[in-house]
Amino acid sequence: MNQRPQASPARSPASAPARAISTPPEARKLAEDLMDVMTGLLGIIEKETELVRAGKIPEAMRLEEQKGELSGRYMVAVESLKNAQKYLTQVSPELLTTLRRHHDTFRAMLQVNLTVLATAHAVSEGIVRGVNTEMQRKNIPNTYTASGQRATPGPRNITPLTVSRSL
Repeated sequence: MNQRPQASPARSPASAPARAISTPPEARKLAEDLMDVMTGLLGIIEKETELVRAGKIPEAMRLEEQKGELSGRYMVAVESLKNAQKYLTQVSPELLTTLRRHHDTFRAMLQVNLTVLATAHAVSEGIVRGVNTEMQRKNIPNTYTASGQRATPGPRNITPLTVSRSL
């Protein structure tokens, strides 16, 4: 078996380790970074929600890379905040309160986006299931048993439905 050494991946901002906070300016910088990331992510999420509601799925899918990058930065910022929570509680509790309020707004908007995405998924799944049911109904022969009951079709009569996921 041939094994080649693998190059280590370049470190991106999203994979950077959570930094330790030890001064008030660092705490303020962390809070500003987190609020900036949440604001940027909210902008992308709102745009995605509008596009999905309008049925413009390909345009919404183009936001995925940008959304992924911001999500990674968000996770790093939240991890840094968790590491600094004790320090922030002692030094700047009002900053922590402001961050919590901003985060509550962020969560509410994220919930709206997730609801829209779940609805779009359910609608599209319903359409695909409806098409499949109609195809099966047309492909299955109408046969009856000796007792006059409709015969259950065998696996040989069921035609699989193929769906292309590329848009």
